[in-house]
Amino acid sequence: MKLTLDTIKQTLAHHNPQRMIHPDMKSAAVLVPLVQHTTELQLLLTKRTDSVEHHKGQISFPGGMTDSSDTTAVETALRETEEELGIPPSFISILGSIDDIRIPTGFVVTPVVGYIASLPPFHINADEVAEAFEIPMHNFFNPSFFRSEMRMLGGMERQVYFYDVWKEPVWGATAAIIKQFTELLSAAAR
Repeated sequence: MKLTLDTIKQTLAHHNPQRMIHPDMKSAAVLVPLVQHTTELQLLLTKRTDSVEHHKGQISFPGGMTDSSDTTAVETALRETEEELGIPPSFISILGSIDDIRIPTGFVVTPVVGYIASLPPFHINADEVAEAFEIPMHNFFNPSFFRSEMRMLGGMERQVYFYDVWKEPVWGATAAIIKQFTELLSAAAR
């Protein structure tokens, strides 16, 4: 599948994202940042520090809990991206969003897809982010890098997804968001 920015824009424009409302859960948003390199799109990810409150040491998208000052999920995702990586909102073009996901740690997360044509230098918040890195998007469409297993999470047995595309696996909520995004793009290409 030839993945282009236009393909992604068209797919998201025709997608009606499913939203979840759970009064007993906290709202959060993440940015799914696509970065253009010479011939291909890359996905920008972070590794969380071991000192953050939630999801210690995991691979994640920039993002976090909705603040009272945020009026939309887009505002949350952009604010958190600037706080974590120092990327100003002016560098990010919002392409759309995909379906909310519910995660066992008590959050409903809205994934917001953004495009960064030219990545500015990072100003990483060392309290939250241990490392930022990019993975070519085409790796997430390669079935040999994908696996799943059943795990006990939040007192329930759940299917957990993994992408073995880096020195540590991308798994959990981040992998679930990537799986949803790649399936949406693959379905649109058929």
